[in-house]
Amino acid sequence: MSPDHPPGLDLDRLRGLLDGERPGLVHGPLTGRLIEGGRSNLTYAVTDGTSSWVVRRPPLGHVLATAHDMKREHRVISALHPTAVPVPRPVLLCEDEEVLGAPFYVMEFVAGTPYRTAEQLAPLGPERTRDAVLGLVDTLVELHAVDPAAVGLADFGRPEGFLDRQLRRWGKQLDASRNRELAGIDELHAALGRELPHSPAPSVVHGDYRLDNVLIGEDDRIKAILDWEMSTLGDPLTDLGLLVMYSAPLDLPDSPISTTASAAGHPDPAEIVERYAARSGRDVSDVAWYTAFAWFKLAVILEGIHYRYTLGQTVGAGFDRIGELVPFFIEHGLTTLQEG
Repeated sequence: MSPDHPPGLDLDRLRGLLDGERPGLVHGPLTGRLIEGGRSNLTYAVTDGTSSWVVRRPPLGHVLATAHDMKREHRVISALHPTAVPVPRPVLLCEDEEVLGAPFYVMEFVAGTPYRTAEQLAPLGPERTRDAVLGLVDTLVELHAVDPAAVGLADFGRPEGFLDRQLRRWGKQLDASRNRELAGIDELHAALGRELPHSPAPSVVHGDYRLDNVLIGEDDRIKAILDWEMSTLGDPLTDLGLLVMYSAPLDLPDSPISTTASAAGHPDPAEIVERYAARSGRDVSDVAWYTAFAWFKLAVILEGIHYRYTLGQTVGAGFDRIGELVPFFIEHGLTTLQEG
């Protein structure tokens, strides 16, 4: 296929669907390019030369279990679009697999930058970097302030027992990728289970909220939150814990894990927690638990990647070093719980 017709995106069929469902939207021949592909959903930018859109679909050769992600993602951005939470405008959801070979949805293209590394942030300078990250916190507060029932998301998840289920789920993930001794990981899992906090009222939870999952405009403001595939109704402080974890400078030379925390001007974890507490009015006294849980979750995810690497199932650079990072995440999780 030519670069304008990437695999998994049949532009003629897409054009036919859009002309039928949204007449007058498209004004010329469509071209498309893959923005992001890989183990999660595929993202394409599509344009008619005047307007631009984004198409999201499951990976090629996907199994049906992932198919509902599309409906879920489309549902949450459709519900949030009328609120103060910045999300792309949804265009349509297509569950007919005849069109692209899998369910997919189309949304407006939002211009902005996902900052993945401290090096990318450096040109902004300390003040603009600080403003961008504090904007990330303020936008999370906006998300958690949305009343799920008021936007039609009352049944978007099962908030009762959310933390307990999360902990068991990630424990199962860990068991599925065990092929070496990992000092401290079972101790961390058990300690988290013993000290489960009492969750506040549930909110829409993003599930993977961090700087490289938002688009920041030239005015340093957040233009859109992306990647809603992990979203649900649950404990909002799990989003905060993850953000705090990603804000701890990882002193890991040559690490394949992207982090922006070492950028000059990046607020430290304590400031992020204070900002969230002040803006949201929530009790954040258990934030150490949520942060330790985030370290545990990342340790499990990285161990899964390392496990697949040892089986020869991963392709690309950097996978050989993932295994060395896992003990570092376990240690941070244990330390965070003890200090908390």
